[in-house]
This record gives sequence, structure tokens and C-alpha cells, in this order.
Amino acid sequence: MAHAPRVYGSDGEANSGPKPGRDYRELVGGPLDGQLLDVTGWSEDMLTTGAYLITPLSAYGAGGRASYEPAPGAPDGSFLWEGEVP
Repeated sequence: MAHAPRVYGSDGEANSGPKPGRDYRELVGGPLDGQLLDVTGWSEDMLTTGAYLITPLSAYGAGGRASYEPAPGAPDGSFLWEGEVP
């Protein structure tokens, strides 16, 4: 049985998969690879800028951040890992 991808930030929730009516971007590469980022309600500027996401698996330890940016030429596509920041 295949499992739905886990949504970023849903640690500990019984149903950590995507919810109907929400907008998600897949995170590709880095410590959050394969998770979905809920971007429901994000502005166009936020969607084109990307995000710094807290990760316990950062090179900077717990609380470090992973930088993800939209895939070039794919405004509704995945967010690609750029690297880690403190």
C-alpha cells in the first residue's frame, strides 16, 4: 500500500498527508526531500521567492534552515533545495 507524502510541519499528527482544497509544492533534495509544503494563500511574490524551512537535520543542528526555491520555469512545480543556512 502506497503512502501519501508527508506535509512539512505535520510531525506527530495522525494524518500527516495532504488535505483536499489545499495547494502544495513538493520539496526536492536536501533534508526535507519528498515532503510537501502547504503554500495555500501564499502571495505570488512568496511563491516566486521560495522559503527557509526549519529542519532538525540541518548542518547547523536543530533549528537550522534549509533553503528551497521554485524550480526554474515551473511556477506551479517543485521547490528545489539550494542549501542550508543557520
